[in-house]
Amino acid sequence: MYSKSPIVHMSGTMRAVNFEPGGPENLRIGSVPVPKLREKEVLLKVYATAINRADTLQRKGLYPPPPGESDILGLEAVGIVEKLGSGCVKTWKIGDRVMALLPGGGNAEFVASREELLMPVPDNMEFNQAAAIPEVWLTAFQLLFLVGKVKKNDTVLIHAGGSGVGTAAVQLCRQFGARAIVVAGSQEKIDFAKSLGAEEGFNYKESMFEPKVLKHTDGKGVDLILDCVGGSFFSQNINSIATEGTWVVYGLMGGRTIDTGDHLGKILQKRITIVGSTLRARSIQYKESLIAEFTQQALPHFSSGEFRPIIDTTLPLDSIQEAHTLMESNKTTGKIVLQVRDQVKDEL
Repeated sequence: MYSKSPIVHMSGTMRAVNFEPGGPENLRIGSVPVPKLREKEVLLKVYATAINRADTLQRKGLYPPPPGESDILGLEAVGIVEKLGSGCVKTWKIGDRVMALLPGGGNAEFVASREELLMPVPDNMEFNQAAAIPEVWLTAFQLLFLVGKVKKNDTVLIHAGGSGVGTAAVQLCRQFGARAIVVAGSQEKIDFAKSLGAEEGFNYKESMFEPKVLKHTDGKGVDLILDCVGGSFFSQNINSIATEGTWVVYGLMGGRTIDTGDHLGKILQKRITIVGSTLRARSIQYKESLIAEFTQQALPHFSSGEFRPIIDTTLPLDSIQEAHTLMESNKTTGKIVLQVRDQVKDEL
């Protein structure tokens, strides 16, 4: 177990990821002030964090943090409660092992988090493993259940099936009785998704996935699409979805525009519901409700071993340039985790 005693830091500064807009070479580790707590915030001593697509977009100057939030990268962090701010009413106490969903600031030695956006680290799980949970698992849970309204026996087409969100969504489908089909860019990623519970997978680099999806579903199409690609797959998606299906767009990796065609006619004919979804900019109240549902319905399955966070690579925080370069290579399966401090030393 990790120490439950308060950790006193003598300096008012900390190491954190800084950047100038541009490529990974513009990332660096600098010294910045330790966050000052606002009402209902908790100071977290960070042991591990991770990177997400949103971080690479923010680094490029394309995805700023919500107004008033930290401009340090990092949408999640895991560690120990260091200090409680004024107005905190939850049951957290100094020394608790927690995971945080953040609007920013996670790629640092300390981070301030709203108390409502913390979750307990699952029993017997190391911090580096837990760092692969908050952003992608909450996103996948949100897309499937809160937005997509998935039902038992629904067929779900999951794009980027080897990504952090994709591997989480496959496991959630398996556990709650939906049928997952993945689209990915390599047979290795498809095979891995199948090992997690996907019933089929298609390599978009080898051929169009649309006819294969229709064949697999006996011409019906899928009930739900989780789409982080956008423009380049629009036509195939519209042909792959079932009548009265739901299509959740949560990313635009394949572009913001679509080709010409009878898209509106097909949407009308099939009575398709298309909905956009993000998480970072949503209200504290929405995120609190999401975390409460996830903590009750999904989190216990990590302790039992039915769910597992999928990690491609773990790097030290100082290797932030390498981490972003690896993310943008599109060759990873699962998460890229950043270890912020040595866990063994801090345990002693």
